[in-house]
Amino acid sequence: MAVTAAMVKELRERSGAGMMECKKALVETGGDIEAAIEHLRKTGAAKAAKKAGRIAAEGAIVIAVDGGSAVMVEVNSETDFVANDENFSAFTKSVAAAALKNSIGDVAALSAAEVDGVTIEEMRTSLIAKVGENIGLRRVVHMDVNEGLTESYLHGRRIGVLINITGGNAELARDLAMHIAASNPICVSESDVPEGLLLKEREIHLAQAMQSGKPADIVEKMVEGRLKKFIAEISLTGQPFVKDPEKTVAQLLSGAGAVVQSFVRFEVGEGIEKKEVNFADEVRAQAGTAH
Repeated sequence: MAVTAAMVKELRERSGAGMMECKKALVETGGDIEAAIEHLRKTGAAKAAKKAGRIAAEGAIVIAVDGGSAVMVEVNSETDFVANDENFSAFTKSVAAAALKNSIGDVAALSAAEVDGVTIEEMRTSLIAKVGENIGLRRVVHMDVNEGLTESYLHGRRIGVLINITGGNAELARDLAMHIAASNPICVSESDVPEGLLLKEREIHLAQAMQSGKPADIVEKMVEGRLKKFIAEISLTGQPFVKDPEKTVAQLLSGAGAVVQSFVRFEVGEGIEKKEVNFADEVRAQAGTAH
């Protein structure tokens, strides 16, 4: 029996599983919807879909490097307990290896990539069924450079940095990666600060300065001073170097004859709004006694 789009749609709506899982299940069962639902339940796909709406804000950052090519991936779980699980760890390493091998910097492409004939998405679904939590492949970045050198740094499994510099050496690049992990700049230099962010900060500082009641020319100087400080705080080159706060990163780079071309910093769960759950209520809910 031919599997139609309408059949796939119906199975998706009834099971909550992904489109590819539904299509495969229908092919396996000769187009029998009820049998396909049972098949999805057995393989864990339906179970995984039910967990897909749950917030996954824990997890790990994983980095894989080969010469001037490097990838960094964030894979999320619901709890730190699962993030420490060996099955989760093995999955994240497979994800990073697949991204590096195929030079992938896009989550959709990475999900479709195969490891030993199995897609990353299929591996993710199977892992959800095994560990009982939602697992999310959140983001991936690929850095491939022909000039300079690429270095990386992982702080535990929660913060990761990739950096590319020209000039200098590997030790300097690693020191800079460690600095970025600690100080969290958002861009390389003042010229890279997003215009929209500067306008927003100017509005805030202007409103604050105007409350002082001082003349307009003084207010403007106050605003400019605060903006200059803000730019130094968020740009890598303007920050005091963590290993030697007496000098800025710009001074460090100048002394080494080096230039930072680009960097990327990932931190587990950043930007994800976590749901606060009362532990007692959670226990009661799991026991089926919540009121």
